[in-house]
Amino acid sequence: MPGGAANVARNLASLGLRPILIGGCGNDEAGRELLTQFDQDLSMSVRLVTIEGRPTTQKTRFVAGGHQLLRVDTENTSAISEAVENQLIGILSEEALDATAILISDYAKGLLTDRLLQAIIRIASELSIPVIADPKGRDFARYGEVDIIKPNASELAGATGLSVGTDEEAEWALRSALEALPAKAIVVTRAARGISFIDQRRRVYHEAGRAREVFDVSGAGDTSLAALAAALAGGGSLEDAVSMAIAASGIAVAKAGTATVSAEEVKAALVDTGPVARAGVLPLSAMIGQAERWRAAGLRIGFTNGCFDILHPGHIRVIEHARAKCDRLIVGLNSDSSVKRLKGAQRPINSQQARADVLAALSAVDGVTIFETDTPLEMIAALKPDVLVKGGDYEKEAIIGADIVEARGGTVVIVPLVPGHSTTATIARSKSET
Repeated sequence: MPGGAANVARNLASLGLRPILIGGCGNDEAGRELLTQFDQDLSMSVRLVTIEGRPTTQKTRFVAGGHQLLRVDTENTSAISEAVENQLIGILSEEALDATAILISDYAKGLLTDRLLQAIIRIASELSIPVIADPKGRDFARYGEVDIIKPNASELAGATGLSVGTDEEAEWALRSALEALPAKAIVVTRAARGISFIDQRRRVYHEAGRAREVFDVSGAGDTSLAALAAALAGGGSLEDAVSMAIAASGIAVAKAGTATVSAEEVKAALVDTGPVARAGVLPLSAMIGQAERWRAAGLRIGFTNGCFDILHPGHIRVIEHARAKCDRLIVGLNSDSSVKRLKGAQRPINSQQARADVLAALSAVDGVTIFETDTPLEMIAALKPDVLVKGGDYEKEAIIGADIVEARGGTVVIVPLVPGHSTTATIARSKSET
């Protein structure tokens, strides 16, 4: 079956788009078979340059019992000639006039020369078309000022020399890469760990994938690239695109071979994880959308907030009491920098990601989102909760956001603190015991 960049195009077509595939093949039996398959596929336009004296790349997989044992490749990975470059640039200039986005699917087979890449960036810039690149090798800078570059974890690690095993390590690698590259944003696929990305404002997010039975990972990167592009072409945000890419690639790995994923399958996968399911840890922009989906489903949304540095019975009481007052509970979490400003230079004890993960694991918590400000006022205004819960002995008038919630007809609930339990007291006891 068609693979490589052709598999990206097949997935785009399966998702309902009209892709134009530009590339090259050899004047051989495999090349002719490839062209015959495309002739029968009316879902895409194909503009392949036939390259004399060069074999069509073939990957032959040996599979037994549903497991790939080995793969044999037949290929020539030397750079294409200037004449072929000119042909491809001419085709690209023509087809880009009506394009919504340009995808660079690099399999390091010699087609994407530096000159061709520069031509892609120039044409896209002239027409204000976004470019998404799936890179190969360690030199990401050669792709130029693309809108998004989408390596996998091993590629990002190789390009930066940094580990990407944990979320914290992935964040360091993403920041390091974006600092050094002309690319505007970076999305890294991390297999079972999901996808992490850094946007143009240098904000880093992590979105976990859904656990699935993996049958064959062949082409999963192609599927995620296609889904990412499809969401962005449809006007979605980067967060929306990442969610769609995770859903699509999760479906792909459950199929044999370089399989395509349909729009219906992706819709079903997204519905299966929402709109009323728990959200986990999300950036505010994504949590706003999730809150709207919950609200549209007729669910009552609650909100509480805090540093939650060392989780103790007082925290649990507030959270459980809050959850009892609503159908879905969102917890606003102070970022590390916010905690330092509020609590001092020695705090927090646990990082914001660690605190968020612990909160998200509680059955009473449906979503966690982190805020950088000292108060959650902007977050409350954006999320529009029906119930605002605060622990302590506050007067209602002193609770931040209470006026916003009540103005919308919502409820403000104050939960008394559990005597003897506070993070400060826990830390003090720990120090005295040591």
